[in-house]
Amino acid sequence: MKKQKSLIGNIIAETAKNEISLPWARGARRAEWIAKRTLQSMTPKSANA
Repeated sequence: MKKQKSLIGNIIAETAKNEISLPWARGARRAEWIAKRTLQSMTPKSANA
């Protein structure tokens, strides 16, 4: 039951923040994440046998 209380407490705390992240507000952060992901996929991987 303790995990359930913790989960409910976290949900209530998050909803009390009133910090709504709108899709256009997260554009720069999302672009950085996508660039980082594509950079990682482009790096050559070495074969360790």
